[in-house]
Amino acid sequence: MKFRTWLMTMAIAAVSSGCAAYPRLLNTPFDPGGRSLNSPAAETNPDIAGRYIVFVSEREKRQDIYLYDLQTQRTIAIPGLNSLATVAEHPDVSADGRYIVFAGNRQGRSGIFLYDREIRQLRNVTGSLNATVRNPSISDDGKTIAFEANLNGQWDILVYNRSGQPLDLPTPPR
Repeated sequence: MKFRTWLMTMAIAAVSSGCAAYPRLLNTPFDPGGRSLNSPAAETNPDIAGRYIVFVSEREKRQDIYLYDLQTQRTIAIPGLNSLATVAEHPDVSADGRYIVFAGNRQGRSGIFLYDREIRQLRNVTGSLNATVRNPSISDDGKTIAFEANLNGQWDILVYNRSGQPLDLPTPPR
């Protein structure tokens, strides 16, 4: 379950049960070397799915994506994901932690990038789309990616499969 969905579910449950809801603090160790969830650097855009938290951090003096395993309480190596040539934003992770999707900017052009941890492959799934893109989200099973695209002077939500093909979703009758 995605963090935003989980947070909404917890808020609804707290309100409907009549009890006060207090935020839970993740009690993770601080590591000045940057191998934990907490570090001296700014951590932004966190998203949680299953036992994984994905976020952007400036630990290496640039915006890189980090993956944290709540079960082992350690960051997970993601070789081939981060690049000096890409500014990364708004990451999301599949529930099993295999797929990470994020908005990236390379040489002034935005794209939605998908990283497969199993085969260590990074791909731009919107390479053929002539639009500015942002705010991707990936389904728990990692098969579907939704994101915003500015195609015709307005922001629309597009849905692609992880191969980078747009999905033809039915529209409700009017």
